[in-house]
Amino acid sequence: MAVTYDAATARSALGGRGAVVTIGAYDGVHRGHRSVIDEVRRLAADRDCASAVVTFDRHPAAVVRPESAPCCLVDLEQKLALLDASGVDLVFVIHFDTERASETAEDFVNEVLIDALQARAVVVGHDFHFGRDRGGNVELLARKGAVHGFDVLGLRLLGDGTEAVSSTRIRRLLSEGDVAAAGELLGRAHQVDGTVAHGDKRGRELGFPTANVVVPTGICLPADGIYAAWFDTADGTPHAAAVSLGRRPTFYDDAEHSVLEAYLLDFDGDLYDQRASVRFVARLRSEAKFTTAAALVEQMHRDVAATRASLSPG
Repeated sequence: MAVTYDAATARSALGGRGAVVTIGAYDGVHRGHRSVIDEVRRLAADRDCASAVVTFDRHPAAVVRPESAPCCLVDLEQKLALLDASGVDLVFVIHFDTERASETAEDFVNEVLIDALQARAVVVGHDFHFGRDRGGNVELLARKGAVHGFDVLGLRLLGDGTEAVSSTRIRRLLSEGDVAAAGELLGRAHQVDGTVAHGDKRGRELGFPTANVVVPTGICLPADGIYAAWFDTADGTPHAAAVSLGRRPTFYDDAEHSVLEAYLLDFDGDLYDQRASVRFVARLRSEAKFTTAAALVEQMHRDVAATRASLSPG
């Protein structure tokens, strides 16, 4: 997969073939997104041209309405890795800032779809909007396509019998702690990446040394609670882990933010300052305040047993 950040590089990568294009934030690259990409790839194969995704280096809402912008299911690095796995030929990453937000839909079509990607077809959701004040939609794309020689396909969103598969729905499930249902819509376990930092070493004192994973601000975490998860070390090795995400009420009454601590089962080693990924598989219980450290340790033993039961080799 080629990744480009400007029109000239995109044109060079295409080599004059033109592209079937889809556009969107593609936050999470979930099952709904992949169904669109599958259609893009099918059309591209039929037309002997490239398949391309146009996406952004940050969620547009973070610029347009930062006070209400959603947390992101993936960072840019994760998104690009997932798009690569989808089999798409080209990803055109657009730097989204206030200047880009003020661009008209017509200018976006001219610059990105016509000039950079030489679009042969455009595939988007039927309710897709883009450009300044959300002025662009499927109808505008169709009008531009009639003039410039590209077809437009507005797809109904993939559903699962309940409602559409969407990033918004996945965020809601995560906020409820339902990582299993979120994983079903994503097509994989929800993953967060971060760096292992030094903590207060309280887990070590209790006999359960944990890796304190610092996740970048703006990435979606599940609701506070205890989870069974896979912890992938920097070399990609997966380890079963019992994960505590919360404010540790047994020891702190006024913690300002939640902490992600992972106890790796059957592991002995130094993880400090290393990159790590945590893949949430199942919620075991809510966070609770215990009257004594001994009572907490008893529960932690039960959490470890529940983690073993919840995870299969992977």
